[in-house]
Amino acid sequence: MPVRRFLVCGMSTLRPASFEPTTLRVEVDGSLGTLTLARPERLNAMSRTTLEELIAAAAWFDAQPAVRVVLVQAEGRAFCAGFDLAAFSAAERGDDSQSGADLGRQMVEAVECMRALTVCALQGHVVGGGVLLAAACDLRCAARDARFLIPEVDLGIPLAWGGIPRLVREFGPAMTRDLVLTCRPFDAAEALAARFVNRVFESGELAAGALALARGMAARPALLLETTKRQVARASEDLVGTGHAHGDADLLIQARADADCRAAGAAYMASRSQRRKPQG
Repeated sequence: MPVRRFLVCGMSTLRPASFEPTTLRVEVDGSLGTLTLARPERLNAMSRTTLEELIAAAAWFDAQPAVRVVLVQAEGRAFCAGFDLAAFSAAERGDDSQSGADLGRQMVEAVECMRALTVCALQGHVVGGGVLLAAACDLRCAARDARFLIPEVDLGIPLAWGGIPRLVREFGPAMTRDLVLTCRPFDAAEALAARFVNRVFESGELAAGALALARGMAARPALLLETTKRQVARASEDLVGTGHAHGDADLLIQARADADCRAAGAAYMASRSQRRKPQG
């Protein structure tokens, strides 16, 4: 479900009359919209359906003229456990289509280019594609016990979806290399120190804190929210462009065909299975 965008951040050309997603919820209350990831039993891991529905949700909110701010949040104990590993395993069995490999980039760009300002609330695990979904949002709130991880290299695949240039914008080149190549976890305190998140709340206060921030933003003039968002987007694109991110799909396909990458991914999946086996 590709979505075409105007230069940097324009409004979507897709205008769905109705939208009934199965992996997330969308709601509107006056000038405030809410987008909720709703697969708590899978720690809100992203399936292909989730990616398609996030793209459609961005267009749906663009078609709501009263909405000035969208709060992006998630049900359950995790914001997002990354790309669904069951879907990853299916890709390993041969789904190497260009369109499938490029869907994540389309999702990130769709969320990033929404007309409304986006505020996200991050709790629990924020992994891989979940980090990139957060990076696509304008303001980020995190629970103090949130844990971030970018495990793609351990999985034997590159960080795609336009992730590298976006993380370089947020963290700088040195820390991006560190986080992506070592696959080490980092916590909310480090994310705040690196200015990746804007606010850190105690776990029980995250929902209220993020909602208060979103409501405060929604009370501001729509023109100023939209123009400021657009100006920042243009300045960010001038600093580190994402125009070549469409090539990430080719890198994903190459990695799936590379023997070393496939071995790394198999070892990672085997280690996960071993850790999940009951002891004794």
